[in-house]
Amino acid sequence: MATTVVELQTAHGSGGDIGHADGHAEHPPSSTGMDSRKLIMWAFLASDTMFFGSLIGTYIIYRGRAEALGVGPFPFDIFDIPYTSVSAFVLLMSSLTMVLALGAIQRGNQRGLRVWLLATALLGAIFVGGQYFEFTLFASEGLTLTSNMFGASFYVLTGFHGAHVTIGVIWLLTLVWMSLRGGISQENSMVVEVAGLYWHFVDIVWIVIFTLVYLIPYEEVATGEGAPAVEHSMNLLARLGAALPF
Repeated sequence: MATTVVELQTAHGSGGDIGHADGHAEHPPSSTGMDSRKLIMWAFLASDTMFFGSLIGTYIIYRGRAEALGVGPFPFDIFDIPYTSVSAFVLLMSSLTMVLALGAIQRGNQRGLRVWLLATALLGAIFVGGQYFEFTLFASEGLTLTSNMFGASFYVLTGFHGAHVTIGVIWLLTLVWMSLRGGISQENSMVVEVAGLYWHFVDIVWIVIFTLVYLIPYEEVATGEGAPAVEHSMNLLARLGAALPF
């Protein structure tokens, strides 16, 4: 009987360095040695990268078609670079507060975790609010989803990014609620780290979008119709991708 108990405990696992004291292992590492939750998030981010890559490529290809067809408004008619630069700065600063939140829980500082998570969510909410204001301003100036190819590709690209930021804000507030209920500890700080991966991803995507949509001169992309424009657009994406730190 004692032997049977020992065998059952062995088969069930002692938990090692990833389990609980009662022998139940939770979220074991994958064959790569990485926590399964982190691996799943990396896989999702890889697919999301391809998704945003397709949206960015579509925008770059089609935003010049509006001018070629003579159907406005055009980017240089409506973009307010200083205003969008402030919004971009706010979102980038939220990456710093996200890092501070993770550092706080890894030190067992619950109060610091909640403070920095709330700060990150607030910065994200300010960015989304600023984007909504920008959209309403553009609409009042005549740029809508149906105005021209530029408007359709612009709203789809930036709108999907704004939706990702909104999901991230909800996720962060959920983590704050979990922390208040004692659901996050120093030992399971991985839940915050996974959320941080997602949040840093949406920040990096905005760097790419802000650079290609707002900062690169319009003439750099509007090179003509057909294959030459597509090839030029892909070259711009490749150059920007080579400059990113990943």
